[in-house]
Amino acid sequence: MDRNARIYVAGHRGMVGSALVRKLEASGYRNLVTRTHAELDLTDQAAVNRFFESERIDVVLLAAARVGGILANATQPGEFLYENLVIETNVIHAAYRANVDRLVFFGSSCIYPKLCPQPIRESYLLTSELEPTNDAYAIAKIAGLKLCDAYNREYGTRYVALMPTNLYGPNDNYDLKNSHVLPALIRKAHEARVNGDPSLTVWGSGTPRREFLHVDDLAAATLFVLEHDVNTGVFNVGVGEDLSIRELAETICGVVGFEGELQFDASKPDGTPRKLLDVSRLAEMGWRASIGLAEGIANTYREFAAKYDEKSEEKHGEKLAAPSFAMAARA
Repeated sequence: MDRNARIYVAGHRGMVGSALVRKLEASGYRNLVTRTHAELDLTDQAAVNRFFESERIDVVLLAAARVGGILANATQPGEFLYENLVIETNVIHAAYRANVDRLVFFGSSCIYPKLCPQPIRESYLLTSELEPTNDAYAIAKIAGLKLCDAYNREYGTRYVALMPTNLYGPNDNYDLKNSHVLPALIRKAHEARVNGDPSLTVWGSGTPRREFLHVDDLAAATLFVLEHDVNTGVFNVGVGEDLSIRELAETICGVVGFEGELQFDASKPDGTPRKLLDVSRLAEMGWRASIGLAEGIANTYREFAAKYDEKSEEKHGEKLAAPSFAMAARA
């Protein structure tokens, strides 16, 4: 791919978008185009059209989306469905109208049925019912990838869809009401350690199995797709391994240094029993994830703890005890 291509990273302040910017810049791509929400509201069709008409974009990385954890998805389905549909249709259609050469659409593993055979292949899409706690978000993402496919078939565009598994890493959301399970557990374990709590409560039974991908690996996969001329289709992006939520919580507690008891609140929803992606399509092309889970969690926790302690210092006038990373290598 041309190093001078004008690449628009939609959602550059989010976890995925900021990882894409870091990876592109580190790989020599300097002609990046970004806009904050205040500068460009992607739900405003007229504004999006004006942006594409004036900016002469070559590549779009559509990482902008309304995202959240199981509670946010279950309680705000209208907002998740509407906002994601509007963002996707506005950007994809405007890109087509402006003759944008290539576009990468980012979906989610939640697009697949709740009770899929494991590991989940791309061909299992729409074969049975979705998980009801996040079906609104899933339907929006399915619509986005189908729109890319439809434009490819009708107009000859080169729009590809990447379906990452559960993501984590720098710039994640740690709000306990809206975050995903891994960042929520990092915050809970940190606060429990700092406060000297005897136990930590985890939502659900702890038995569901999940796969976790560091967002920098997703950025690497995206650049791989662009530089290897992967122009159409849907591709899973993951590590090909999973673990139970209990095992995840134990790993995070080991990294953070929390030695108290884990308690599981079975009254809270578990979601899909298992989500393990079949990542063989990209693997056969030569790409695999490279960041191990314990390493990735340790790096993510360092960033979280530094920011958390800075905020605490601003609020209370003193800094909390420095977190211990002694168990990270063994987690």
